[in-house]
Amino acid sequence: MKPSQFAKGFKARPDSTSSEKRTALDRLNAIDGIVDIQHVGQAAANGRSSAFVADEPADVNAGPESDEFRAWRRANRYTTGQVIELPLRSIKPSPFNPRHFYLKTSIAELAVNLAKQGQQQAIHVIPDYENPGTFFVSDGGRRVRALKEANKESVKAVVVDLPIGIQSYKLGYDLNVQRDSQTVFDNAVVWRRFLDEQHFQSQRELADHLGLDESTIAVALSIAKLPENVMHEMVARPDRFGSNMAYQIARYHTARGSDATLRLINKITSDDLSTRQVADIVKGRASAQDAPKTPSRQRYAQRLEIKLEGVAVGDLKSYGEDRLELRLRGLSREKRDELLHQIELMLQPVETKE
Repeated sequence: MKPSQFAKGFKARPDSTSSEKRTALDRLNAIDGIVDIQHVGQAAANGRSSAFVADEPADVNAGPESDEFRAWRRANRYTTGQVIELPLRSIKPSPFNPRHFYLKTSIAELAVNLAKQGQQQAIHVIPDYENPGTFFVSDGGRRVRALKEANKESVKAVVVDLPIGIQSYKLGYDLNVQRDSQTVFDNAVVWRRFLDEQHFQSQRELADHLGLDESTIAVALSIAKLPENVMHEMVARPDRFGSNMAYQIARYHTARGSDATLRLINKITSDDLSTRQVADIVKGRASAQDAPKTPSRQRYAQRLEIKLEGVAVGDLKSYGEDRLELRLRGLSREKRDELLHQIELMLQPVETKE
């Protein structure tokens, strides 16, 4: 597909102007509401090896369909919301993927988890109508990479009806924001590419389409001027390198170059410099060598590593006499919700009988 064809999705009517059109996220939620994962397990137990069911399904959908998707769905006997097994080789990244950076350590950890527990949550894919039998990833690029790392050959997927363009981008972007996995560095690279490829004619147009302030776009585009190797040093620490800190580092890089910038990033991490301290360095009020250290953080008294089926998923730290800090990652949605429920029960006040 050519870039001009990708751009067709950006010309879709705004989601909020008509009740007949749902937002991409609403449509996905509607699809998730009718997904029956147990059906996949039953199909596997019955020995079905085909990616699609053999019988003609009921003509069920989650809302208005595009003509292309309806034709594809009927040709492949697919029920909207159905979870199917697709060959990993048929899955390819979307040109409008909101993520650009994937940490190798994170992919490796997820690969170990998937190898032990299997895939718990289906990805969402969009048919490539011009190349039958192939699909663009709409949501789940990290899982696809981890499954390949784990030497798997197939992936559980739900096929969704979205154009490759603004709707598919906004869907992935909204989901990543909800998971706290979308970073300013992803935005910087992708938004810069959108403008370079003339999918949008100006920062203002891009901001209007994404529902963001134009200043947010401007900051991201300033960060986009950084070399990717410099960005990589910050991607792994989103808690330390948010948009404000990254913006100051971009300014420093313009004046001092990559080597000095990498040294500054290391000092920010080792000395826990604040954004204001870095801004002073950028303005010349302090040097990177002489910047005062922030008072050291409180040291935990005890740390307990938490494992799930032999795989480390986080830790529990205690501070002083009255503080606990629990950090977990890589949990399935079901395990996360179960854990939250148990914690809520533990923290409920004990009722006393009179």
